[in-house]
Order: sequence, then C-alpha cells, then structure tokens
Amino acid sequence: MAIMFSAPQVEYELIREEWLNALSHLGEKGVFVGGPSVTDFEESFAAYSGTAYCVGVNSGTDALYLALKALEIGPGDEVIAPVNTFIATVNAIYHTGAKPVLVDCGTDYLMDMAQARSLVTARTKAVIPVHLYGQMADMNHLRQWAPDQDIAIVEDGAQAVGSRMDGRPAGSWGTMGCFSFYPDKNLGALGDGGAICLSSQAVTSHLRKLRNHGGEIRYVHEFPGYNSRLDPIQACALKLKLTHIEKWCQHRRQVAAWYDEYLDGIEAVTRPALILDGSHSYHLYVIRVVNGQREALKKFLQKKGILTAIHYPSPIHLTPAYADLGGKQGQFPNAERYADEILSLPMHIAMTESLVAKVAEEIRSFFS
Repeated sequence: MAIMFSAPQVEYELIREEWLNALSHLGEKGVFVGGPSVTDFEESFAAYSGTAYCVGVNSGTDALYLALKALEIGPGDEVIAPVNTFIATVNAIYHTGAKPVLVDCGTDYLMDMAQARSLVTARTKAVIPVHLYGQMADMNHLRQWAPDQDIAIVEDGAQAVGSRMDGRPAGSWGTMGCFSFYPDKNLGALGDGGAICLSSQAVTSHLRKLRNHGGEIRYVHEFPGYNSRLDPIQACALKLKLTHIEKWCQHRRQVAAWYDEYLDGIEAVTRPALILDGSHSYHLYVIRVVNGQREALKKFLQKKGILTAIHYPSPIHLTPAYADLGGKQGQFPNAERYADEILSLPMHIAMTESLVAKVAEEIRSFFS
C-alpha cells in the first residue's frame, strides 16, 4: 500500500455532502462571484485568526502582493524576507517594484531575526517573517524593533493556519497576516485561494477595493486595481473545513510526535527543532539527511511506495529568477546546506501510528 505525501482527497470526502449541498444552494441563488458565502467565511476566518477583518483573495501570492500594495510599497523601497521560503514570498515583493533583501535562516529553518535587524536601512518599509512548515517565526523578537522604526510586519502564514505563539494565532501579530488555501495546506480549498487578516478598518476597505478593480461598488473605480477575489465555491469548502481545523491540526501534532518517537536514534536523521511554546501546526514534517544521502533515501522510499517531497530544493538567491539580486554560493550558508539535506515526510490527517512506524522502519532500514 502506497503512503501518500498529502491527502486533500481525504478531507474532501469528509465535507463532500455538505459542500455539494452548499453548491446547490449557491446555484439556486445565482451568486457566483462574491456574496454571502465569501462574507461568511471571511468573518469566520477573521475570528479564528484573532483579527477584526479578513479579505479573501484568489491566492496566497496575491495576499502578499496586495498587502504590500496596500502599504504603498513600491520602487525605491526595501522589504526584508527569508531566503529559505517558497518563491511566492519574494515574487510578491518584486512585483511591487521594491527590492527584496534576503536573510539566512537558523537551525529551525526560520528567518534569522538578528541578521534581519542588521539589514535595516532608511529604505526598509516592511519585513515578511515566514511561518515555515507550520512553525511561527519569533514574533516577540520582531515586534521589539520593527514598529519603532515604522517597519510594517507582513506575516506569511501560508503554511501556518492553526499555528500559535503564546496562545496567539498566526496572522494576528503583524500589520497584516497573509494566508494560502492551496489544496494541500492545513486549511486547503478545492482549488486556489488566499486571504489577508488584519484589524485596520481603513486598510481593509482599501484591500477590498484593490482586489476588485479599485472599487467596492460596481463601475465605481477609485484607483487602478486588480481582479483577485476569493471564489464563493472555494469559500463554501473553506467554511466547512474551518470547523474541523483544530482537530486536524491536533492530529498533525500527534503524527509529528510519533515521527519523533520512531525516528529517535537514527544518527543520520535530524528531526525538526521546536522553538517557543510548541504550537507548531505541522503543515510539513521536515527532516535533514546528512552525508549527501537525501536523494538516495528519497528514491529508496519511493520504491517502497512512500512518497516524500523537498521544500525547497534551492534557496531564493540561487534561483535563476533572482540572479539579478547578485546572490552567490556561500552567501547564506545555513539555507544552502539545508536545501541539500531537507526531506519532507508524509504528513496529513490520514496518517496513523502504524503508517508512521512503517515510514520510520524503512528509513532505519536504509541507513542500516
């Protein structure tokens, strides 16, 4: 039996009947863009995320981009972001015309906050901490200095629905929190989707106009905007899944605990390093494999029917898309080293202790 890497189809089966009923109701009303389905989800997700407002958009990438645009960030500005992230984080900065300023990561794979602070200049307008793999960046540290220098904090919570720090949800710590609802996320749509969470009424109004061609009223365009609305079909699925999210995240934490137990003692494997209060939501369970054996292990597991993934195979500064930033091999040693060692193991709500034990058994077999 194959062990899936992720299982959005399992989540779909859990909401299928309710979702199809919601779609039937949607069809009867003929409200296929915007409407109550989107508003209901936005209100629910804002409450879940600990913010006053939520603006649904069509992807996590657009969430980041529109958040930066709402802050009027553009040419001549600088935005600090980790080099160890999915390229969407930096794409959002680039397309505003601002300059991405990259920062290395620590052993927890998260932004090196001390290095980030050292890179602040008069042009720094925002910093984007990425809550990678479901573990939150050190927001307490960031909040000690960024607001005092009038630097906006835009949280990239694409992988962090369900994550908390000191009991406070991801997305509620900064100026804005941006989320992706890509299907394999902890809270995944049945297509694409994203959201921006915040507590400023004025910025919320601006974002709602930005996502809808520059205005909230049809044919009233206050400024040039974009077409980036959350689809009501996806909003229906997300609202249903949101009722399960706490249980699903708790199961992910249990799966991680099983991995920690069954992988213990394998010297060639480094397990995830937990920080702070342990409210990791485990979008991913990422190990490191030493001595250049990562690819061989990945192929070995695939032959055994165990699917894994690499998040991410290349740091941003070494991708062709951002060669113009002048990044060089050796510039960000931690991110570069980890990119050659990291391997994401199967992590989803259908994982059982026996499946985790099987994965660990095969990894142990490989190294023995």
